[in-house]
Amino acid sequence: MFKKWLLFAAKLAVSVLLIWLIATNFEIGDVADRFTRINYWHVLSAFTVFLILVVNNTARWYVVLSAIHTDLKFLTAMKILYIGYFFNQTLPSAVGGDAVRMYLTRKEGASLQGAINGVMLERVATVSGLILLVVATQPLLLARVGDSPAKYVFPGMAAAAVLGICMLMLLDRFPEHLRQWKIIRGIGHLAADTKKLFLSPYHAAKAIGLGVTGNIMIAFMAYSCGLALGVQVSILDCLVLIPPVTLIMTLPISIAGWGVREGAMVAAFAFVGVAEGDAFVMSIMFGLVNIFFVIPGGLIWLIGGNRGKDIADSGEMPVAS
Repeated sequence: MFKKWLLFAAKLAVSVLLIWLIATNFEIGDVADRFTRINYWHVLSAFTVFLILVVNNTARWYVVLSAIHTDLKFLTAMKILYIGYFFNQTLPSAVGGDAVRMYLTRKEGASLQGAINGVMLERVATVSGLILLVVATQPLLLARVGDSPAKYVFPGMAAAAVLGICMLMLLDRFPEHLRQWKIIRGIGHLAADTKKLFLSPYHAAKAIGLGVTGNIMIAFMAYSCGLALGVQVSILDCLVLIPPVTLIMTLPISIAGWGVREGAMVAAFAFVGVAEGDAFVMSIMFGLVNIFFVIPGGLIWLIGGNRGKDIADSGEMPVAS
């Protein structure tokens, strides 16, 4: 438990430090004043996109669960996903939303293998879709930021993603004498489920395709946040720049991406002429609306009679960092 809280404290320190560095080293203007002139119609637009995003991401998870033969009703999956978003965004806890999803899926009658692997492979499909979107929009990105050695980074990440999936499929080839260990058998089950998903063109295309559309919707949400604050940014800019920012945010070094997102957005949007203060306040707005939008997930958690200590008391569910 001490190690988990130490890791949380380290991530919190990174988030606070990065935001402080941006606030003190860049011209961000009067941030508080910008929030007094919010156009709430655009916030409502962002919320509408968020609701569509939840359906999209539930469909992606549902495809993964179907591929690995794990039964879970669509509406139940949507409820669990929403609860997971609440834990990911709002609670200063060492228990991540993915662990909550695994636990609740298990409570709904899924096997432990299906609950764990379903969430893990949905994450793989999400990141794969994100990398594909970044690579697809790279020509537009280079047209805005100019040619640079960085143009090799994202294709390299795409190659690494494919290699990583292939390696996952090979994790069931441990020697027979090692399979007496529970963790080795679990890794073998993960490899088998990875094959079921990614060696099926139908399931793989749908899961990764929904990963692409989900990240496009995130770009639309960011665009709506910019409009709500009067930031002069185009939808094309967001479609090109938000996916790389989201990819950088997947680094597990901060709390819910805070600090990392702000730094990445200030740097990325500077290439298209967006002022540092505008990019910073847009990032803060994006983070805040995400927290606000996932609050219903916490209410669903409470209404469902769940308690935080249920997860800690469960001997079956691993705790995610």
